[in-house]
Amino acid sequence: MPVLMVRSEVKAENVADVEAAVEKVFAAIHEAQPAGVRYATAKLSDGVTFLAVLELDDPKANPLVGLPAFTEFQADVEQWMAEPPTAEQLTVVGSYALF
Repeated sequence: MPVLMVRSEVKAENVADVEAAVEKVFAAIHEAQPAGVRYATAKLSDGVTFLAVLELDDPKANPLVGLPAFTEFQADVEQWMAEPPTAEQLTVVGSYALF
């Protein structure tokens, strides 16, 4: 199953904003418990690069876009970016309880 990976470098002064917004998104996801979604966000060791990984059972129907916290994050994140994010499709060739 394909997995989307998005790598985003944010401005150093906006790291706390991004972290707070990500926490809000995940609180909304935990509350809504959408089916067919596996999603994670991590901050890399440089302190300004975030990596988001998303797998959907149905790639044509992303239930996250129906969550206000997610759409707010999508709208706000552009102003926090140091450069445009890069997105890549991954094909999982092995996984243990992650995908």
